[in-house]
Amino acid sequence: MRRTKIVATLGPASDDYEVIDELVRVGVDVVRLNFSHGSHEEQKRRAEIVRECAEKQSRVVGLLADMQGPKIRTERFVDRKVTLIKGDRFTLDADMDPAAGTNEAVGITYKSLVDDVKPGNTLLLDDGRMTLDVESVEGSKIHCIVLQTGELSDKKGINLLGGGLSAPALTDKDREDIKAAAGIQADYVAISFVSNAAEVNEARRLLREAGGYGSIVSKI
Repeated sequence: MRRTKIVATLGPASDDYEVIDELVRVGVDVVRLNFSHGSHEEQKRRAEIVRECAEKQSRVVGLLADMQGPKIRTERFVDRKVTLIKGDRFTLDADMDPAAGTNEAVGITYKSLVDDVKPGNTLLLDDGRMTLDVESVEGSKIHCIVLQTGELSDKKGINLLGGGLSAPALTDKDREDIKAAAGIQADYVAISFVSNAAEVNEARRLLREAGGYGSIVSKI
């Protein structure tokens, strides 16, 4: 028995029967269904294909339903992406036009970010590919220093190094998606931006009430 498991996210390139059948054949252990994209009917169809392919090949393949969580992201840039240079100043602005981002500033989807950060904090953007040092917070603006050169494009995730963002892990969309995950009997339900035990307990309660039996995965 392998203790390390291979988890594969289904996406546009793997969203048909033949590709999923091959993934199962070569040894995928868990298939991740990303509830940030697609309808409940689409997720149900993918789950049915995975289970059919697994049964045909006499394999056990888990289904992981990954919840979207709160949208803590940058907004959009005029040219879709910018290059930020180490040492430059860059501002995250909660009141900025969502489509007017430049290499000097960009809007943010989570307006309360300005209340959650303070000078000296480090912000991780795009899964840590871009890091910013918070220099000051003024009104709707978080003024930062770029810590390394790189590209930043539209709608990239924002997180606070060390945690501490006040956004609740479960949104109304997540609550409905958990019910859908129960409907397809997902083996795991992953919760994004978990910050306390109460959020894990709520997710488990919602899953059980909807008839689901899966385990909860906390994404930290």
